[in-house]
Amino acid sequence: MRPPLRAVAVLAAAALVTGCSSGDDWSEPRPRPTAIGSLGPGFVDPSTTPAPEGTIRPRPDSWTGVHPARDYRVVLLTAGDDQPTKALVTAVEGWADDEHLDLRKIVAGNAHDAVPSITKAMGMRPDLIVSAGNDLIDALALVTPSHLEQQFLVVGAELAEPTHNVTSVDWSGASFRGEGLGASSTYDPGSFTAERCAAAIRAGVAAVLSDLTGIVIWLDQTE
Repeated sequence: MRPPLRAVAVLAAAALVTGCSSGDDWSEPRPRPTAIGSLGPGFVDPSTTPAPEGTIRPRPDSWTGVHPARDYRVVLLTAGDDQPTKALVTAVEGWADDEHLDLRKIVAGNAHDAVPSITKAMGMRPDLIVSAGNDLIDALALVTPSHLEQQFLVVGAELAEPTHNVTSVDWSGASFRGEGLGASSTYDPGSFTAERCAAAIRAGVAAVLSDLTGIVIWLDQTE
């Protein structure tokens, strides 16, 4: 019998506290990386600050001027072998390759493996954990409020009540929010195109690098 998700979270958090050092160069402290470039017109309304848990609808390609430094540490956390998840993973890997980043990847076998996988990702001390796959959403909702120092980016789904360290990128064909809420009535696996997924990772990272976190970035235009 599998243990409840909350019990797994408690055990995983304890393991994180006791230490999880990879022993490689990621374990070495260094200054927080800064963004290279800046957001273009139309990403956000310059006269206002996005409200926590609020939704912004950026102009297409208004994020393309922002790039991470090459020492930006990113862990891709993924679960599921459905086509939308595969498309998201391909997009994230392609983005990391384009940006010449040392991307690390952790695959959670299923939803019950999600909390230990999140804990493992945090133990690697990345600047950002990118989540791809609906099976991770419930575990992220459970874990992320207790680790506010770690930035998370969820692509192709969102948390129902995100804390300021969780940013999501969504669109009308996606928007899964957890088992209790399920997918929206407009959920469309076909909307996870290569172009849409590529826009999602780039727009999301641009927002995080620009300190626009804890919000939902809604991509409802045709990219």
